[in-house]
Amino acid sequence: MESGAGKKERGGKESAGRGLTAPPSGATNRSSGGGCAAAAAIGRAGGRGGASRRRLSRSAEPTAARHAGGGVWPRRHAHTPAPAPGPAPSPGERRRAASGMAVWTRACKAGLLELLLRERWVRVAAELSGEALSLTAEPGGGEAAVLNGVVNGNAEAAPGCVRRVRVVKAEAGGLGISIKGGRENRMPVLISRIFPGLAAERSGALRLGDAILAVNGVDLRDATHDQAVQALKRAGREVILEVKFMREVTPYIKKPSLVSDLPWEGAAPQSPSLSGSEDSGSPQHQGPRDRKVIPLKMCFAARNLSMPDLENRLIELHSPDSRNTLILRCKDTATAHSWFTALHANITALLPQVLAELNAMLGTGGAAAGGREVKHIAWLAEQARLDGGRQQWRPVLMAVTEKDLLLYDGMPWTRDAWASPCHSYPLVATRLVHSGSGRRSPSLGSELTFATRTGSRQGVEMHVFRVETHRDLSSWTRVLVQGCHAAAELIKEVNVGCTLGGQEVQLSIHYEGGFTICREEPGGSVLFRYPYERLKMSADDGIRTLYLDFGGPEGELALDLHSCPKPIVFILHTFLSAKVTRMGLLA
Repeated sequence: MESGAGKKERGGKESAGRGLTAPPSGATNRSSGGGCAAAAAIGRAGGRGGASRRRLSRSAEPTAARHAGGGVWPRRHAHTPAPAPGPAPSPGERRRAASGMAVWTRACKAGLLELLLRERWVRVAAELSGEALSLTAEPGGGEAAVLNGVVNGNAEAAPGCVRRVRVVKAEAGGLGISIKGGRENRMPVLISRIFPGLAAERSGALRLGDAILAVNGVDLRDATHDQAVQALKRAGREVILEVKFMREVTPYIKKPSLVSDLPWEGAAPQSPSLSGSEDSGSPQHQGPRDRKVIPLKMCFAARNLSMPDLENRLIELHSPDSRNTLILRCKDTATAHSWFTALHANITALLPQVLAELNAMLGTGGAAAGGREVKHIAWLAEQARLDGGRQQWRPVLMAVTEKDLLLYDGMPWTRDAWASPCHSYPLVATRLVHSGSGRRSPSLGSELTFATRTGSRQGVEMHVFRVETHRDLSSWTRVLVQGCHAAAELIKEVNVGCTLGGQEVQLSIHYEGGFTICREEPGGSVLFRYPYERLKMSADDGIRTLYLDFGGPEGELALDLHSCPKPIVFILHTFLSAKVTRMGLLA
């Protein structure tokens, strides 16, 4: 049987004491102590002779805990710092806290940040309120803003001065500029874009609005657009450019517009969208206030997730449908931490409102929702395995109801979307097997992760998740452990048909009553009935057989479940864990 302690195999050993790997096919997991210790503790505490409840001994406690498996001991999270005390909560906040939802204070913040827009950094004025993040393009942001760490590529260039710029291309990658204009447009050949990380940007000597007069001695003053493109392509690895900054033509270079270039579902445009081709000769003018408002409800604020952040200055904001990502850059690490903390707090403070809207939409308690109230929902990152064994983190939305754990790619705003999760797992067959600091990250320090395992007909399914804060880790640990235990008390009993000694029987495991094996027929007679405290040993082969030994004269019972035994094994663990916790046996 799946167990955290005392495991043995027929024909080999298994190093799954922490419950992080599934047993090899055909192997039998022996549990000669874990389940017995938990079951025996239940019997000692409340079963025989009216004995009063008492705590497990120091020697038996870890064994029972590992077998119970439905959750992680609270004392394992002693390293998680408790939130600092704040103002006294309101009655509504007290109700949310009692239901497991953290109470957060919303933050307000304003300052200058940089936004990654059309592959370059644009300075914006950011204003954070309780429910939205507003981004307003700074006046002259496309002309005098700090882009990619360089003030328009060259802070010392003056209009009218011809400059010779040497640019050396890397082995991989081109010159790294886009041009517009040419003789047919009655314009000089102008640099309209400088791509971050490529040769032109690294030189630090070119700027938007520079007219290219010559390339390696080839005069371009009267060149068409295509002639200029071909001259740049033939230039080779080392390129000598003669350029002159022409301030009078800068209106012809389209400045980035937050409204037209920053897609975001649910954010209404507040300035007119700009149109026109990048290579057209007509000027495009920005409105007086180019502004974007990002509603925070069900957004995902993250660090170092979709874009490397070696300087620890970036903040990622993912849209509720997970289709759009906004990248903000701060001036230093401390500023980035301050902005991220404020964003994360405001998003979290909106979760009670989201839960109320979800449950109202689902009609919790009615037939449409199956009587399964949504208890918790939030974004986190899931570890995904790529080809070649590589791993990466991807955003995933996790929801916990009274009975199930659900995973979505985007926020399910409708009933149809809610009814179609990417994955659905019964809580009673799921357990938390790890919660704490993970591998080191170069920019974030120690990652905060937890893992879940679910017993299914395909075997054991495992997921590893990453959260952004210690408070998130504590919250998810509590939600999952308590949710599994509550699901056990709600479901009460599971039944499965199986074969024992050549005859068809039914195995029933009741949350209160223990184990019953009876003949599979109407009014079938009871063959065996045992309480939890009689369980001496449990095991499974990972394929179809469950072994139970109650110390009776019948000896070990080998039950052929006709399918993978992992679901029933995990349910048994959850029942035991919930009973041990309810009886106050956990230290």
